[in-house]
Amino acid sequence: MPRGDAAAAGHIDGMARPAPGKETNVKKDWLGNDVSTDSEATLAGVNDFIEGFLAYETKAVNVLKAADDAPDSCLANAYAGLLCMFMESSDAATAARPYLEKAEAAAAGATAREQLTTAIVRAWADGDIARTLALSRQAAKEFPRDLALVKQAQYHYFNLGNCAGMLAIADHVQDRNQDIPYMHGLMAFGYEQCHLLDEAEAAARKAISMKRKEPWAHHAMAHVMLTQGRVQEGLAFMNEMSETWQDLNSFMSTHNWWHLTLFLINQGRYDEVLKLYDERIWGIWKEYSQDQIGAVSLLMRLELAGVDVGDRWDDVGAYLRRRVNDFVQPFLSMQYLYGLARARLPEADQLMENMRVFAANAPTLTREAWAMVCITASEGLLAHARDDHDLAFRKMSLALPRLLEIGGSHAQRGLFEQVLLDSMIKTGRYAQAQQALEGMRGYDPKSVPVNLALAHVYEQLDLGREAGRARARIAAAN
Repeated sequence: MPRGDAAAAGHIDGMARPAPGKETNVKKDWLGNDVSTDSEATLAGVNDFIEGFLAYETKAVNVLKAADDAPDSCLANAYAGLLCMFMESSDAATAARPYLEKAEAAAAGATAREQLTTAIVRAWADGDIARTLALSRQAAKEFPRDLALVKQAQYHYFNLGNCAGMLAIADHVQDRNQDIPYMHGLMAFGYEQCHLLDEAEAAARKAISMKRKEPWAHHAMAHVMLTQGRVQEGLAFMNEMSETWQDLNSFMSTHNWWHLTLFLINQGRYDEVLKLYDERIWGIWKEYSQDQIGAVSLLMRLELAGVDVGDRWDDVGAYLRRRVNDFVQPFLSMQYLYGLARARLPEADQLMENMRVFAANAPTLTREAWAMVCITASEGLLAHARDDHDLAFRKMSLALPRLLEIGGSHAQRGLFEQVLLDSMIKTGRYAQAQQALEGMRGYDPKSVPVNLALAHVYEQLDLGREAGRARARIAAAN
């Protein structure tokens, strides 16, 4: 039986536990967990969601039809609601609600795990992330083969900047899931975000040895190699793995291609990056949050490297206009803001004002991240997008030490460090810029953008010999 206060009371969120002998018509999902159904079609939809969710495959959406066809299936409807929540938009809970209500109506006759899953989705839909995570930790202890719930818990820890939590929730269940390649992928990214890079690479390679098409493990490897400055090796690895990126959802497909472009940017291969942007990164699902921020962040990186991106901001901006009241995560809203500003749309100011109002009343768990970090950083980003580099420098300098709190990965947040660096250079703070750039060159000596910036900075500092060495490194890299 489940443990904890809810279990001691014999219920979760007011849902009665099934009486002994009531759990009839129970089948097993592909991980061996009980599913209360006698329908093979419902079970197939549940299995498609579990594996599709872990593998980032499009078949995860099959659970929506399974739920529609089986309104009395607690688990199918809970999973359908969970899938809707990953829309990462202000209307996600609205989309999830019909499925969640059906799951709750069917919960009395469901298994304890299915009831707990429903309670987790309810907590998330209600905006109670602290409760979502508390119930997720309970699920990990009681049902360690339920990797879907572990993965969604990692997602929430990630958004809170709690890297240790990401690793811990996976670590608690890894001994029971050594036969599952996705388990090792979950461990790999948890390790990487905790800066345990050797452990991350070992876990990722274990996952890939078990299943070559494990895109989350590919993603973890890209993080490791970028962090360690293994640019050519990382590019070769991601190119090799890209042939397996078939039938993936838009996030995983575009995000892994996005990671590949980071290696290309370091090599100064900007035309190839623009081509991949047009063909692989922007345009798969333009309405989706992750596709939008992937586009924004890549265009930002290109412009910071001095690349003319043409009119690409206009198309992105057209899809961001509806985000003026969308405050699902600070990390997302900051990039929506920058994209709107670079597209020169008045909605940028509207979003900034709405964000200030929201931040003052944000949920307790994230209020400080919104009010103390996100607002300051957003003011800096807005200033940078509008070429007010002195204000951008001052605001980003204040926000940068606490940026972990807004979520996102190390590689993603590195963009904001580049914004600060660009503002240092454009406001003549060359001595500070030299320190930052040489620190960056320490892990990637051949980086074309870094050495181009160093050549300029050293000229301004009257260090012509060092500027010449930076230009020589660029020539050698090419």
